[in-house]
Amino acid sequence: MHLQESGEMYLETILILHRKAGAVRSIDVSEYMNYSKPSVSRAISLLKEGGYITVQPDGYIQLTQTGLTVAEKIYERHTTLTRFLEDLGVDPDVATQDACKMEHDISDESFQALKAHIQAIKPQV
Repeated sequence: MHLQESGEMYLETILILHRKAGAVRSIDVSEYMNYSKPSVSRAISLLKEGGYITVQPDGYIQLTQTGLTVAEKIYERHTTLTRFLEDLGVDPDVATQDACKMEHDISDESFQALKAHIQAIKPQV
């Protein structure tokens, strides 16, 4: 199953919420993304069918290894692109919004080149 942008966003959200709270339910995803419960329920079903998540009997959502890999990839793109745009002087809110759009469309090759460029001009401590 090839993930659409929305599926990537859900996986990234589950990752973020899991890191914050340790446990994630559909209602948490709904509230975080400001999406309706039926929309989230449908997305959760598709992600489960695709093998990206499991849902425990008590309703808690876990990322599978495949889901975790995708979520971490998208999250890294989001944070890297946001920081890069902010370093260029873009307003933080605008940088976050633009990074969210860019993270799904940038190729692996371009992202790796961007990361290498950032590393070369601003080594992390």
